[in-house]
Amino acid sequence: MCGICGKIYFDRSRQVDERLIRQMADVLRHRGPDDSGVFAAGCVGLGHRRLSIIDLTPAGRQPMANEDGSLQIVLNGEIYNYTELRPGLEARGHVFKSRTDTEVILHLYEELGPACVEQLRGMFAFAVWDARRQELFLARDRAGKKPLSYAIVDGSLIFASELKSLLKDPALRSEVDPVALHHYLTYQYVPGPQTIFKGVHKLPPAHTLLLRNGDIKIERYWQLFYKDKLQLPKREDYCDQLRHVFTEAVKIRLRSDVPLGAFLSGGVDSSATVAVMAQLLDRPVKTFSIGFDDKDYDELTYAAMVARQYGTEHTEFVVRPDALQILPTLIYHYDEPYADPSAIPTYYVSKLTREHVTVALNGDGGDESFAGYERYRADALAARYARLPHVVREGIARAANLLPYREYRWSFSRRLKRFLSGVADEPARRYVRWLCYFSNDMKDDLYTGEFTRAMAAHDSLTLTELAYARSDAPTLLEKSLDADVNLYLPYDLLVKVDIASMANSLEARSPFLDHKVMEFAASLPARLKLRGGQGKFILKKAFEPMLPREILYRKKMGFGMPINRWLRTDLKQPAYDILLDSRTIGRGYFKREAVLGLLDDHTSLRADHSYRLWALLWLELWHRMFVDKSEVLGL
Repeated sequence: MCGICGKIYFDRSRQVDERLIRQMADVLRHRGPDDSGVFAAGCVGLGHRRLSIIDLTPAGRQPMANEDGSLQIVLNGEIYNYTELRPGLEARGHVFKSRTDTEVILHLYEELGPACVEQLRGMFAFAVWDARRQELFLARDRAGKKPLSYAIVDGSLIFASELKSLLKDPALRSEVDPVALHHYLTYQYVPGPQTIFKGVHKLPPAHTLLLRNGDIKIERYWQLFYKDKLQLPKREDYCDQLRHVFTEAVKIRLRSDVPLGAFLSGGVDSSATVAVMAQLLDRPVKTFSIGFDDKDYDELTYAAMVARQYGTEHTEFVVRPDALQILPTLIYHYDEPYADPSAIPTYYVSKLTREHVTVALNGDGGDESFAGYERYRADALAARYARLPHVVREGIARAANLLPYREYRWSFSRRLKRFLSGVADEPARRYVRWLCYFSNDMKDDLYTGEFTRAMAAHDSLTLTELAYARSDAPTLLEKSLDADVNLYLPYDLLVKVDIASMANSLEARSPFLDHKVMEFAASLPARLKLRGGQGKFILKKAFEPMLPREILYRKKMGFGMPINRWLRTDLKQPAYDILLDSRTIGRGYFKREAVLGLLDDHTSLRADHSYRLWALLWLELWHRMFVDKSEVLGL
């Protein structure tokens, strides 16, 4: 697990500045505190920061060359099937000087070229410079666990694991892309391939980039297909196969030369991961859970239940999050506006876990493959709701408007109002309406006239509509799952975990995101994922022999923070001060009276605008740090 960067001039007579590559790499030190390396030769330079996981010796140092030095590689990630790939390469005459997975990719590239990615099983972003062909090859893993961004500037291509590394190149202007900002206010993140900066792009998951003779070719090498379904005689057969596929994915993620453990939230996915680890390891699993004083967000009781059942070496942390202190740190590490509040507990649990281990398995990806989110159930309910007589639906809507505001996030009134907010839309637009921070109507109220006109041709909801349209899924549920796999998963959830863990030099591994597990899940009939209002139906059935019913069938809590309360207490005055500041309003995006209305409605309990205010607060502080270049040491 590491950080990578590089630069290549299209004009082969130009020389890359080795000092720039070192500066780009040094910004990524948190991703790889153990070692660093630079390769610079003529028009190309590669940089690397290393977090040593496999083969801790100097032989694993990167950039790494093949036998004759014609290839150079830098890798961020882990290839879990490298031990299976190596013997075949050795049989074909390749000579290895290390025990690393990096060198396996290097020799596999010699054999297969860009097609080598199809053989890799893991999480990765890597670059290969081929001096003989004068080609640069970039690749990103299937699910999008490991980030990789690039830009074309001053006759060159630059790339890096994080945007802050790219910004070290003085040729790159840190100019905000207003369309990306517009999309951020809908989704709480900037959907790829855009970034918040003009001219800077994310290489999408499951894609490769080949630079040859000044031409750039980007191709997709993998995607999920939902049409061909697995047909087995009995439900138990599906359960058996699911446990087998998942166990194998966990097993290959236990390869490590450094201490290894697991996040344990007490939810289905992390609990299943720990249960399988306990069966595979000959020593107690080291598990880590985080709790809070606020019981609406605390799951320690459930995590402890699983820890006791499997005799893990369990460590609990109870934290009292201080948004005033942690927000500037998060803004620095996330590089882009990123308003998912669960970044806070993810950062805390990563920081505290890193004090004990270097690698931690987690349960990420189970919801998107097995229909774990409440919105999937709401989608199914919407079809039934649409069949009700019009007069009945009107009555429900009027009654919902009369319900009082409730602060408790699972209150009936909050959930009903959210459901009704998008139930009348077409499926794709309805789905994103349930997820969005600012709807189109809200943006019309918020935006200045100039910004409204500038964004008139850009409907953020079409990004989800396109994801639905591209999917081959035969059911609405699976189209929603596929849309999440291509949008929410790589650009929100996986960004959150990658940044929070790597900010603390911790490697996070996700067996549910093994592409064989994802492919198996896609092959399951939809009725086995969502059944009778029960999400993750087949996953829960498969793990009934291994986990308590209290774990499998309790309400999903999620990994959140009470930002609604913070914005009425500790963050109230800072929010008013910052969001109404002349510098903020002067950016020309938002009307002062609209922002003031959001603040007043929220603090007076007339409405819950917590996520919207959080998004605006993060956006402005991000501007001050990355655009204004001023330090944000406190709010």
